[in-house]
Amino acid sequence: MPTSSTIDGRLLQTRREPSPVDVARPRVYDDRLRHVISPSARVLSLYSDASWAEGPVWWEQERMLVFSDVIGRRTLGWREDGSVVAIVDPSAFANGNAVDAEGRLVHAEHGRRAISRTDGNGTHVLADAYEGMPLNSPNDLVIDRTGAVWFTDPLYGISDPREGYPAEPSLDHQSVYRWQEGRPLERMIDLDAPNGIGFSPDESTLYVAESHPDGLPRIAACAWNGETLGAPSTFATVDAGIPDGFAVDSRGWLWISSEAGVVIVDETGARLGVVPTPHVVSNCAFDSGETRLFLTGNADVWMLPLT
Repeated sequence: MPTSSTIDGRLLQTRREPSPVDVARPRVYDDRLRHVISPSARVLSLYSDASWAEGPVWWEQERMLVFSDVIGRRTLGWREDGSVVAIVDPSAFANGNAVDAEGRLVHAEHGRRAISRTDGNGTHVLADAYEGMPLNSPNDLVIDRTGAVWFTDPLYGISDPREGYPAEPSLDHQSVYRWQEGRPLERMIDLDAPNGIGFSPDESTLYVAESHPDGLPRIAACAWNGETLGAPSTFATVDAGIPDGFAVDSRGWLWISSEAGVVIVDETGARLGVVPTPHVVSNCAFDSGETRLFLTGNADVWMLPLT
């Protein structure tokens, strides 16, 4: 299992207490959410020096929130004493992050148009091509209970020079893939600007954010039986902007990032509430006990304490 030797370790922020953010309180539309978000809950600032914060994931082995500064080309870690350290610097415009069963970090990289894994020996590419053609720019990823890595592959990293290296796509599709050790990369489904990705708690449903602003921005849901992925259907939409990254809690609720903040829906897609933020949210994640919701967006990393 990786240890602290995995971490670059350079200190970017000294110890700091979380500070309240000047923004409206969470809006609760359903009593079930009142048992999760206290009426006195405030969004708290943890870090505000990123170029474009993305890809949060809780790394339990290090008791650390890992997140990407995509434009700044760094993978960073927020510690519970409020300090922030470099984990990978420079990164290959890494965006989404996940932690595998062995405690290793797995990344979606725009720069190398790949998914990669960081261990004590560095960061190594796992997959960067489909049927011999370069991927577009892997954006977000999730690891299922078998250890397979599912990831989205939109165009952002080759279309926006701030987020990667400009290039013409080699593929005529934007897809969700499944990577398994020792097997060919599997193309699971084609979607319109696939972005955030996650599973229901029992892994019977795969959720993917389709984020094309001129299409049908939505969270798409696909049934998964372990062998076949079903056709996508609209599961939820957001109040403003497009859905980006999201987190699925142990109840099966989705906490969806958007321009309006974090939109919360239950396992049927019914709206439960909204957590307003000062500006657009790119992604969110829970700690291991679901006592804290971490949010990223623009320069900021925030936290919402949960009951």
